[in-house]
Parts: sequence; structure tokens; C-alpha cells
Amino acid sequence: MTRRMIHPKRWRPPAIADGGPTAPLQVLRKLPTGGPGPEDVVFDSAGNVLCGTGDGRIVRIDPSTGERTVLASTGGRPLGLHARSDGGVLVCDHDRGLLAVSPTGDVTVLAEVAFPSNVVETSDGTVWFTSSSTAWDLAGHLGDVFEHSCTGRLLRRDPDGTVTTVLDGLKFANGLVLAPDESHLLFAETAGYRVQRHWIGGDTEVVVDNLPGFPDNMYLGSDGLLWVGIAAPRNALLDRLLPLPGFLRLLVWNLPEAVRPKAVPIAWAMAFEQDGTLVHDLRSSDGSYGFVTSAAERNGVVVLGSLTEPDLAITSV
Repeated sequence: MTRRMIHPKRWRPPAIADGGPTAPLQVLRKLPTGGPGPEDVVFDSAGNVLCGTGDGRIVRIDPSTGERTVLASTGGRPLGLHARSDGGVLVCDHDRGLLAVSPTGDVTVLAEVAFPSNVVETSDGTVWFTSSSTAWDLAGHLGDVFEHSCTGRLLRRDPDGTVTTVLDGLKFANGLVLAPDESHLLFAETAGYRVQRHWIGGDTEVVVDNLPGFPDNMYLGSDGLLWVGIAAPRNALLDRLLPLPGFLRLLVWNLPEAVRPKAVPIAWAMAFEQDGTLVHDLRSSDGSYGFVTSAAERNGVVVLGSLTEPDLAITSV
């Protein structure tokens, strides 16, 4: 099969800074989801965890017993989720767009958008969500990282159904969190190695910069910390190539897959104060879990999701 061409954009990433102390990430147990790739995980108001699997199901799991309930099937590939106050779920579905799942399991398309990634809702019914790329899809997400397409977006859906692009040109926009007072949003740029803050109706500023890995979905824990799933460490070769003429990246992209840069298997989650101060840096490379795309904390229990694992993993702090 012919690999799709990339059109590289040059960018000079910051040199990886010396990090602070890390701590072991110990997988205490796993929660089977009954399906592949629970990419995002969130808690509902009752303390259950919600995830979407690669076969299209939205699943609720009791973390204490492992009991599973299938809430709905989207008919697509669910990614980011938001638990609504009425028991429903907002879903970023890669194949179908922004969806609403009712408490009884009915699925409604709210917006047809390319590669929606994560979503939150304000008290007045305004929905904010990210789109990772308009140039690549989920299967080709590494192509977006190599190309550095910068086609990610932050979007807003008003209660009347109007969808507005609030920010564009983002470096693979991904995880999204709403501040408790609804004054601002925090969003991850996976290919920019950073987290930004967007003041609703105002400016945008960098909160966490020069991360040592690729930030994915995010969650505001009961501990008040911003929990970030780190899918993989940064790749030194890619960082060296990004500021150089694009044909060099094109050459590497066209190498056989076995020798191209690839994600290093690691289980990794970080947690920050909302001002960007690092509090936890949990890592494990023992093979017990990998490619962490989400981390959600509640009462000291941290649940991890993954694009490649069949289960959720539970750790603690």
C-alpha cells in the first residue's frame, strides 16, 4: 500500500528540559472494558467511570466491582467524553462527529466535524470541543505529527446549535478541561508538547510548555489537579528533524515502518496545579500498561485509558 505524502512544516521545538523527580506508576489492577482501546476515561457524578471503545460502545464501569453496563453504541469510534449532569454523555466520535448520548442510550449528532477529540459543557449548555486535525485521521495520526500540519481547532457549539471555530492553527488539539468557575478552558496540543489556557471571551496563554512527552486527554481531578495522559515520550530524531528542511522528514516518513521513529511503550501520567506547577510525574516501562491517552483522578484513585490496551488500569497517588 502506498503511504500518503506529507507536506512538512518547519518548527523549532524547545530542547527537552531537565525534569523533576519521577515516581513509579504501579498498576494495581485492571478493569476490562469488553472492547478494544478505551481512549478516554472520565468519572460520572456517581463515581463510575465512563469510556468509549474501538467497537463504538460507550461503557460505564463500577471501579470497585468491575461491573459493566453498555450505555450505547455510536456506530463509530468514540474518543473524548464528557459526563452530563442528567446522566447522558457527550462524545467526540472520530467517524460521526460530536454526539450526545441520552440517559436512555439514544444517540444524536450535534455537529459533523472532522476528528473531534475532547469535549466539555458549561452550565448554560454551551459545548466546547477540540478537533485534532483537518488533514489527517486517527489511523494516520503519526502523519500529522511528522507533517506538523497545525490544523487543530478549538470549537464552540452554542445552545442554538451554532458551531464556531474559536481558535485554529493548533498543533494537534486534544485534551480539554473546563475550570470549575467556567472562566477558562485548558487544552492540550499534543504535537506542541504543551497545555494552553483559553480565557472564555478573552486571550489564550501557555500554562505548561516543553513537556517531555506527548500530552493527550486531560481531566480535572477531585484533588484540584490537572491530570494529563502522556501517550509517549518525545522522539529525539523527530525533534531534530522538525526545524530542518522538510524533505528530510519526507525521507524518514518514506522509510519502512520498522525503522521509522515510533512511540516508546510506557505508562505515563502527569498532574499539575492549574498554574502549571508539576505535582506528580508517574512512569512505568515494565510492560504492564502502555500508550496512556487519558488519566482521571477521584479520591486518590487514578484510572488510565489507552488507545491500544483492552482494559483500563488503576493506580493511586
